Amino acid sequence: MGLLYNVATIPNLKRNHIIERLLAKGIKETKDGTSIYELSYRELKLQLAIVRCLEIEVESSENGWF
Repeated sequence: MGLLYNVATIPNLKRNHIIERLLAKGIKETKDGTSIYELSYRELKLQLAIVRCLEIEVESSENGWF
């Protein structure tokens, strides 16, 4: 019973965690207007990666390539 419970809930916990992080950044939908609640886990990871990349301050010398 415990293993079955973990298998069923862990993907939902991971998905909900990413949704919470996107909401904390003010993201409620994708550029094309799709609600984040309708996205798969993989699509949510992609959206979070895009948001995090756009947050990088490229003018800062700390964030330079070399």
